[in-house]
Amino acid sequence: MRAVWRIAVLVGLSALSLQLFFMARIALMAVVDPQSTSFQRSEFARILRTEGRVGWRQEWVPGERISDHLRRAVIASEDANFADHHGVEWDALQNAWKKNTAAQARAERQRAEAMARYQRAVERARRRGRPDPAPPDAAQATPKVIGGSTITQQLAKNLFLSGERNFLRKGQEFAITFMLEGLLSKQRILDIYLNNVEWGEGVFGAQAASRQYFGVDAARLAPMQAARLAVMLPAPKRFERQPGSGYLVGRAGTIVARMGAVELP
Repeated sequence: MRAVWRIAVLVGLSALSLQLFFMARIALMAVVDPQSTSFQRSEFARILRTEGRVGWRQEWVPGERISDHLRRAVIASEDANFADHHGVEWDALQNAWKKNTAAQARAERQRAEAMARYQRAVERARRRGRPDPAPPDAAQATPKVIGGSTITQQLAKNLFLSGERNFLRKGQEFAITFMLEGLLSKQRILDIYLNNVEWGEGVFGAQAASRQYFGVDAARLAPMQAARLAVMLPAPKRFERQPGSGYLVGRAGTIVARMGAVELP
């Protein structure tokens, strides 16, 4: 029994030490710009491993060199209540969970129906002495996951965490989110986010994205350019391949219309 308690104490101390490490790193970010994030390093390693090249374009710029148009566009698109909440929007998380649960249930029904149709097609083919038909594509019934994360939560995940999806990682994300909100100003959180968020394959930060897609500095982005960058954020690699898609242009117009009502921190 004593050994069990000793192990429990060691685990507790290790967990506490990890939280203190995160807290110290975040406190330092109030005055020191983070040079990279966990997500960036994992993407760098993936690109190097799969493509054999160094894929990392990023240039940190001070907050005053990032257009207010981009700040407003990102808040309007990603987190409309950024200036008011304390890091987590519980209602948004609950709604996302309900939608994802319903989507998962629909996907499971579609997979079951597709498999039943496939089994019937196999039986018909075998009765007629024909080859078995191709099985259904499982990817067609994969549900789209809807996120409810705030800008601060996205920053917490990108700075320190892996892409795994489990309760332990989500709990750590909440802890880091509250540390960010408690130790940094909203303006600083937004500056770090905009300088590190992914905007394409190996493209990180507002300056690199502005130069990549529009050939201008982040300070000189026009409202529609800023809105188009903001719309890319949920799926930057996909929109990078379709920069002129109808959805992106239409959604950007909606974001431009909302930008005037955005409160900047």
